[in-house]
Amino acid sequence: MFVLLVQFADDLSIFNVFRYITFRTGGALITSALIVFMFGPAIIDSLRLRQGRGQPIRADGPQTHFKKAGTPTMGGLMIMSGILGSSLLWANLSSAYVWAVLFVATGFGAIGFYDDYMKVTKQSHLGVSGRIRLLVEFVIAAVAAVIIMYAGQHPFSSSLTFPFFKDVLLYLGWFFVPVACFVIVGAGNAVNLTDGLDGLAIGPVMIAAASFGIIAYLSGNGVFADYLQIHFTPGTGELCVLLGAVMGAGLGFLWFNAPPAAIFMGDTGSLALGGLIGTIAVATKHEIVLAIIGGLFVMEALSVIIQVGFFKMTGRRVFLMAPIHHHFEKLGWTESQVVIRFWIIAIILALIGLSTLKLR
Repeated sequence: MFVLLVQFADDLSIFNVFRYITFRTGGALITSALIVFMFGPAIIDSLRLRQGRGQPIRADGPQTHFKKAGTPTMGGLMIMSGILGSSLLWANLSSAYVWAVLFVATGFGAIGFYDDYMKVTKQSHLGVSGRIRLLVEFVIAAVAAVIIMYAGQHPFSSSLTFPFFKDVLLYLGWFFVPVACFVIVGAGNAVNLTDGLDGLAIGPVMIAAASFGIIAYLSGNGVFADYLQIHFTPGTGELCVLLGAVMGAGLGFLWFNAPPAAIFMGDTGSLALGGLIGTIAVATKHEIVLAIIGGLFVMEALSVIIQVGFFKMTGRRVFLMAPIHHHFEKLGWTESQVVIRFWIIAIILALIGLSTLKLR
């Protein structure tokens, strides 16, 4: 919305600042953080009042988690209010990429909200049926993938790029849609699986958001893209504003989610944030790099897949408990040790992912 003030720049030069993505990204970060800080306590009190017992605690989980009983969930409402409010103010709303990303984040957030609602109201301790949830997620992701295809330049918009190789492109045509859906849905559910300890998911999400903010800005700038010899994706630089909003909302949420957490993110936030980052990875043509930068989320998801698959085949477990952060808790790591060490891993993976911008 503020970008519309540029039309008055001829009369008042100060409005020129709204042309710059970096300025609007900073504005989005600060605005989203302020929204969460200001309205967070009221949202927490309201959710605590309405939810009663709060987030269900797994009976087979670490004993240290039992003291968290009664902590409200659906903290994703705080995060999404900051992201949406800030993005609508600072982003260029004429960008198809912006709407594709917000569509996925809102859609996935709505699925997560319904899932959380089913759990806290005791209608189902498992929430929504996994098959139904995945089906709806794939439909939402498919719509976003088609928007991204038509917003970009053919045939590049329907191609898959590879890190470390500047000239290698795999043209997928319409097969790009299911590939994009896999990335977006996979990212959403991987972040969802990571959200099991206070501050564990939101830290790596902010790290990934910062990394993809750099990627989106460089990929969307013809001069920088040419210098780094990366694929130029016109228009994706605007996604930096959304990622700035994610970082700001994340900082605000972490204030309340830091141990001992006053609120949990819930599926409302984890699905939305994962889907958002996955969609941006697709839009910027860095789908494979997402697996590096988001390697922590991949590790969490794989631990569940391995645990379930191995148990069905042999009747035995590979990990003491899945997702893998619970395995380390069972080994005797404290919650803070798991969270901080996983954050360190996320930072290292992000640096490795960013290195692909130059190593071509």
